[in-house]
This record gives sequence, structure tokens and C-alpha cells, in this order.
Amino acid sequence: MTDYAKALGTRLRAIRQQQGLSLHGVEEKSQGKWKAVVVGSYERGDRAVTVQRLAELSEFYGVPVSELLPQGHATPRLEPSPRIVIDLERLTKVPRDEATALTRFAATIQSQRGDYNGRVLSLRQSDLGPLAATYDASPAEFIEQLIGWGVLSPDARRAVDV
Repeated sequence: MTDYAKALGTRLRAIRQQQGLSLHGVEEKSQGKWKAVVVGSYERGDRAVTVQRLAELSEFYGVPVSELLPQGHATPRLEPSPRIVIDLERLTKVPRDEATALTRFAATIQSQRGDYNGRVLSLRQSDLGPLAATYDASPAEFIEQLIGWGVLSPDARRAVDV
């Protein structure tokens, strides 16, 4: 394994983790286009990545190819984004008139993802703005409201600081 392959793999892993994806999660989200074993071998530097596949992977992750490349600029260590995990069981205890929009949103996301565990729902960073707007609040105010309802961990405050 070359130093470059190792550095490239480190960047690929950091981007994947920043997006909150496991290797298996990449395979699921890509509907099998990206096999967990293949992505893992790229990340370890065990397998060479063609330029075409690197471009496709950058598109899948939604980042410019240049962000995946270790050469040419300092590569800051990326930390995973804070998770925004709604406790769906506690959400049922919030007065209906207050939680209607969030409950409807959660049901829609569960349907789209086919995720009906009924206990928790992970929100994406990009969900915060539109959801907050439905409550006539900023993302930070919305996070505080959810924490106040007891459906969100106080750790989620870091999500609006990112």
C-alpha cells in the first residue's frame, strides 16, 4: 500500500463517517451500486480506485472530487456530524397540536426510508431549516424546542454549530 493510497482511503473514510454512514449504509443507500467490501478496500488502500470510480463516489457523497484527494492541500480531519435523533416514543407524548408538523414529517420519512422501527428517527442536517421554518423558528430555536419536549438529546445542539 502506498502512502497516497492510504491518505486517499483516510479521506474517503472521513467523508463517509462525516455523513453518518457505515460501510453497509453506503451499500444500502446506493442500492447495491457501492458494495461495502469494495468501499472498505478503497478506504484501507488495499484496492486502487480508478478516476471514473472516484468521480462516481464523489457524486454519491455529494462532494467535489478535490475534497477526496489528499494531495495539493492540507487535509483537515473531518469529524462526523452530530446526529439528530428524534425519540419517536417520546414524540407521541407531546401535545398533538404542538407536534403535528413534526409527526407528519417523521411519518413521511419513515415511509420513504421503509424504516418503521417506531423508536427513533435520524434527521439530516438539511432537514433542520425547513422543519424549523414550519415552527416559525431558527434551526437553533427548533433544536431547543425539541430538547424541551424531551424528544431530542441535548447533544444535538452541536448540530447547529457545525
